Amino acid sequence: MERIPILKMGQFLLVTIQVDLYDRLALDLEADLINAVEKNAAKGVLIDISAVSIVDSFMGRILGNIANMSRLLDAQTVVVGIQPAVAITLVELGLPLTGVRTALNVERGMELLNSLITFDDTTEEWDDDTDNDH
Repeated sequence: MERIPILKMGQFLLVTIQVDLYDRLALDLEADLINAVEKNAAKGVLIDISAVSIVDSFMGRILGNIANMSRLLDAQTVVVGIQPAVAITLVELGLPLTGVRTALNVERGMELLNSLITFDDTTEEWDDDTDNDH
């Protein structure tokens, strides 16, 4: 059975999709990627779709699902390499890819993931007892 490779790069996972995804392969990628996020305690997922020429509504939904599930597991998702024709199709289909951050290429995607992780590490949760002087 065909599988899309998932590479671990430090605290990030990198997926390069080199083929047009059919439904079963897309669902397998979704499951494999979410399992890899949990197994590796990954902080970020970078999905390179620069070789993908067609993104339909199902593929768009899968990308959104991956981003939402990753976020629940404390990982950010960035999709890179969206071709102009794919961007046009996504807009025409009305697929906003909610929760999916994008970057032009892998280099910029890694920079974005690093900045998101750095930002998360420097923010602190407010303690419920803070500033309760009254």
